[in-house]
Amino acid sequence: MNGANGFLLPISRLEKVQSWGMNREVLAYVYRPSTVEGLREALVDARNAGRSVGLRGGGCSYGDASLNAENVVLDLTRMNRILKWDPVNGIIEIEPGVTLQRLWQYVIGDGWWPPVVSGTMFVTMGGAVGMNYHGKNNYKMGPVGEHVLEFDLLLADGSEITCSREQRADIFYAAIGGFGMLGCFTRIVMKMKRVYSGLLEVDAFATSSFSEIARVFEERMAEDDYLVGWIDCLAGSRHSGRGQVHAARYLHAGEDPNAHQTLQVAYQDLPDTLFGLVPKSIMWRFLKPFSNDPGMRLINWAKYMAAATIGNHKTVRQSHAAFAFLLDYVPNWKLVYLPGGLIQYQTFVPAAHAAACFDEQMAICRRFRVYPWLGVFKRHRTDNFLMTHAVDGYSLALDFPVRPRHATRLQQAVEEMNRVVLESGGRFYFAKDSTLTRNDAVAYLGEETVRKFQVLKQELDPTNLWQTDLSRRLFDTWYSDTAHRPALQETR
Repeated sequence: MNGANGFLLPISRLEKVQSWGMNREVLAYVYRPSTVEGLREALVDARNAGRSVGLRGGGCSYGDASLNAENVVLDLTRMNRILKWDPVNGIIEIEPGVTLQRLWQYVIGDGWWPPVVSGTMFVTMGGAVGMNYHGKNNYKMGPVGEHVLEFDLLLADGSEITCSREQRADIFYAAIGGFGMLGCFTRIVMKMKRVYSGLLEVDAFATSSFSEIARVFEERMAEDDYLVGWIDCLAGSRHSGRGQVHAARYLHAGEDPNAHQTLQVAYQDLPDTLFGLVPKSIMWRFLKPFSNDPGMRLINWAKYMAAATIGNHKTVRQSHAAFAFLLDYVPNWKLVYLPGGLIQYQTFVPAAHAAACFDEQMAICRRFRVYPWLGVFKRHRTDNFLMTHAVDGYSLALDFPVRPRHATRLQQAVEEMNRVVLESGGRFYFAKDSTLTRNDAVAYLGEETVRKFQVLKQELDPTNLWQTDLSRRLFDTWYSDTAHRPALQETR
C-alpha cells in the first residue's frame, strides 16, 4: 500500500519479525531509532506510506502483540539509556529500551531491586509497562505499573505528554497495560525496592492438587514475599494439579553477614555451566529427544517425585537473579518446541472458582488430547489499570507445543477453556495471548471498559496509526481493514 503521494518505505527495512513463542512470523518494515527525534521521523515515514506502526521491545510477548505484518515496527532496543538515578530514594528514570537485566544490574549494588520482575530479564521496560507485567509477588506488590511514578508518551502526531497519577491520570492508567495503542513511552520514572541482601530464603515443597496449592498460598501469603507453583500438567485425572511450590522471603537487615558481596552484580549472574562442566547453552539439545508428550510426561513425573521426596520442604538461600529468572537459566530452552513453537495460555480466575476452573482446564486438555508441557501457578490481586488482566485470585500459565497434526484440536480445546474461564469470572493477558477473539476480549474487559479505551484512542490517535496484529485481531472495529484470527500453524 502506497501513501497518497506515492511514498514507499525502503525495501532494506523489510525484515522477518517473529513472536517469542515462535508460533508466528511476519514481514515488517523495522525501524530502530535511538532518539525521540528518530521516533518522529519513523512516524512521518509511516504516515507518508499509509502504514500503521507497532511497538516492539525485547520481543518477549509469546504471541502477536509486537507483530505488525506488512507495516512498520519500531524496535526500541537502542533507546536504552539510564537518564537519572537517585540511590538514596531508589527512583530511576529510564528510556523504554532499557532491559530488566540492565535495570537490576544498575541498582543492586546500591541496595535496591526492581519491585516486580518477570521470568526473563531480557524484556524491555517499555514493553513491561505497556503490558503491565506481573511477577511471583503480584499478591503483595501488584503489577509493574504500580511502581511507575510518571512517564512521557509520544503520540501519533509526534507531540509528547507527561502522565502521572496527578497529571492526565486517565491516560496514565490506560497506557500502562494499553499494549502500545495510545502512544510510545519515551521516558519512564520508577521506584525501586530496598533490599538488604542479594539473597532470598527459599522453601520448596510438594503439593497434591489445585485445592491444596491454593490453600497453602492463602496460608503463606502474609509471611512470604514471593510464591510460585509448578504444575505437572501431564499427570492423569487422579493427580490433577499436583506440583511444587517455591516460597521466598527477603532477608532483613543484618541477616546476611556478607551482604556487601551478595549485592554485587557478579554474585547475581547466572552460571554458564551446570556442575561447572556442561555449557548450559547446549542443554536444550539434551532435552530435544524428550520433546514429545511421553518424554515430557516422564520429565514431569521425575520432577514431581524429586519434589515430593528429596526436595520436600528443603530451605536454601538463593540469589535474586537465580530465583527470579528461571526462563534464562537454560539458554535457548524454547528451541525444544520447534518446529511449530509454542503458545502460552494464561488465565486469571477469582480465588473462589480457581481450583475448579483449573481442574476443568486439565480435563479439557485430556479430552482433546493436547497436553501442556509446563504449568505455572501464581497468586494475584486487583489493580486500577483500565485494561487490567488482574483478579483477586490465581493464574495458571500453560505452555502448549504447536504442531500441525493437532492444531485443530488445540484451537478447540482453547475455545472450550475460554468458555470455562469466562463463566468463572476470569480474565486474560495480552502479552501471552495467541488465540483470543474480539468477543472473548470484550467479554472479560466489559463493553464499558472497551468504550473508555476507545475514547482515549480516538483522542490520542485519531488516525489509528498505532496498530499491531493483536490489536487488529481483538479490536478490529477500530480499523477499516477487518482482521481475522490467525490459525495455529507451524512457523514457516
